[in-house]
Amino acid sequence: MSTTPEHEPAASEPQQPEPHPEQLPEAAEIREPALTRTVESGSAKIRRAPKYGPFLIIGGGVAAIVTFILTMSFPVDPAVGVGPLFGYFSLFGIPAGVAVGALVALVLDKRSTRRARAATVEHETVEPEAYEGTLES
Repeated sequence: MSTTPEHEPAASEPQQPEPHPEQLPEAAEIREPALTRTVESGSAKIRRAPKYGPFLIIGGGVAAIVTFILTMSFPVDPAVGVGPLFGYFSLFGIPAGVAVGALVALVLDKRSTRRARAATVEHETVEPEAYEGTLES
């Protein structure tokens, strides 16, 4: 079996530069699409709002660490063990930590609304004009 091709690939033809628009015949004139632009102005407040997810996750993580430290600080019943005791107290500690994280995020969010700045915004809409006639395929 040969690994060389049976036919040589054809050389690509050199690309012809596109003619300048002034050199195009009158019949081949390119039409620019007609667009309708509308601009609406308004005002908005700009502020730095906290993301709640990281606050909830960090609150739950810190609460899990605190729950583990408190579980290990006191004597453990040998019949129960450390693992189940930590799991039981985590059922109360982690939701409490998530709630504290949410409260911290709410306080920071309230604080950011006080520092909000007003700004003027513009919304531009560009739509093509209606086309009447037939389309060529």
